[in-house]
Amino acid sequence: MKTLILTLAGIMTLLALTSCASRTNAQQKSVNGAIFGAGLGAVIGHQSGNRDKGLLIGGVLGGTVGHAIGSSQDKKEAANKE
Repeated sequence: MKTLILTLAGIMTLLALTSCASRTNAQQKSVNGAIFGAGLGAVIGHQSGNRDKGLLIGGVLGGTVGHAIGSSQDKKEAANKE
């Protein structure tokens, strides 16, 4: 399980660091939120004995919140261009 978690963390990090310039705010914030949420969820989950569940829940929630924030920023930028 540790290998799977490390592999997923590595893939998510690479995705976050590659081609950020061509991504929308929603895409960037989704990835960043998922990485941050997964890390925070793993720490909190570890304290309660459920590290893996915390990692998954934190990643999903972080990605969802990040996407919502980024999407809102994209809409504001589009409105300002008009």
